[in-house]
This record gives sequence, C-alpha cells and structure tokens, in this order.
Amino acid sequence: MNLFIDCEWNDWGGELISMALVPEDGYVFYESLGCENPSPWVAEHVVPVNNKEPISADAFQSKLNNYLSEFDSVHVIADWPEDIAWFCRMLITGPGQRLNTPHLTFEIMRDLDTIQSIMPHNALADALANAGSYRVNKLDKTS
Repeated sequence: MNLFIDCEWNDWGGELISMALVPEDGYVFYESLGCENPSPWVAEHVVPVNNKEPISADAFQSKLNNYLSEFDSVHVIADWPEDIAWFCRMLITGPGQRLNTPHLTFEIMRDLDTIQSIMPHNALADALANAGSYRVNKLDKTS
C-alpha cells in the first residue's frame, strides 16, 4: 500500500510536531505531539493550522503501530527526506526496540507539487495534496 507522508517539525533539526499518512484508499493517520517552544516562523505558520490536540510520544507510537498493523506492506512516499527520517525515528521505541511494522519501503519524489495544499504547513492537508499530485502525475504518464 502506498502511504503519502508529510510531517511538520520545529525549524531545522527541531522536534517533530505532527505527522500524517494518507493511503491510496482507506483511513488516514494524523497525530500531533505539539510544540512547547516553537520558533517564531513555526509559531506563525505551523501552530495555527495544526488543528490536532497533541498526544504523548508513547500514545503517538501506539497509534502509529495500530495504524501500520492494518497493512501487509507499506511503501511510504514523501516529497522531503526529513519526513522519512521522522517516520523512521518514530518507529524506535527504546534501546534495541521498535514498532512491529509490516514490510516497509520508501521513496522521495520531487514532483509531488502538482496539487497545492489547501492548508500549507498542516501535515494532513500537505499529505493529501501529495497523494493527489501522485495520482495526477500517474494519470498524466498513462495518457
């Protein structure tokens, strides 16, 4: 199953704020960890459009584990490498421990900007736009 990902984080190298995974069909994953000390840019552009109550990292990982358990295999598609990095970081639950995931593969695509997000810097809206752009680009290539 292709899952389109987008994440928001607190500036360059900052902590994860939110993550969304949008499948080709089915239900989405969208959770937020919140951001206690956002940078000025993040406070202005990301926090106001987050639209999701924050949960703990443990709850986030539990929900991510439950979501991923619905799939036999997952191909995560991102438009930015750090989205993949954050996804992988959230799979690690402790020293030598990780979520029990299905088979995972990853792809970073540069041409996922055909459809613009209806709410830039909201991980869910951005992941939905990535999924839509992927479908449009796929149709263009088959036409």
